[in-house]
Amino acid sequence: MPKKKPNKKQILKRAAKIKLLLTDCDGVLTDTGTYYSVNGEEMKRFSIRDGSGVERLRKYADVETGIITGEKTEIVRKRAEKLKMTEIHLGINYKDRTLKEILERKKLKPEEVAYIGDDSNDVNIMKLSGLTACPADATKFASDIADIIVESKGGYGAFRDFAEIIIEAKTKKKLYRKDDDESRQN
Repeated sequence: MPKKKPNKKQILKRAAKIKLLLTDCDGVLTDTGTYYSVNGEEMKRFSIRDGSGVERLRKYADVETGIITGEKTEIVRKRAEKLKMTEIHLGINYKDRTLKEILERKKLKPEEVAYIGDDSNDVNIMKLSGLTACPADATKFASDIADIIVESKGGYGAFRDFAEIIIEAKTKKKLYRKDDDESRQN
């Protein structure tokens, strides 16, 4: 049974407390597709908008970002490193355990961590996070428990949508600055 979704005022109040935004990879930062070349090289498609969201969180809201995923590929590591994510956890089967380790190590409270995920393997970590979201095309497992269902699909700006909610809450306004155009290279 889906949980009751918080209203915008409740969301912004919770979002203002966020210090770390964690994300799943496939289905959030990607469109769930995995592409293979003839030589067996794996490729993934990432959204530049999501990359800008990571940078904007750091620049305007002083929010760190990280990835916790079951995937264990160099592609995901390279993308996370390029975006200067501070938490990179690949090949993780129990995301809730990883979150507990992060909370302890960084001395954070659960209400200071946000998480965006799209599938059943995200449910347990979502239950422990202070604010949660899922892409518009997430599975019912994630959409039933998420506080927010963002407008964009996975791999098409879902992370950015969630990031902007947090930025708005922490800065008390929607931000667009001319120098944001520089971040479009991510």
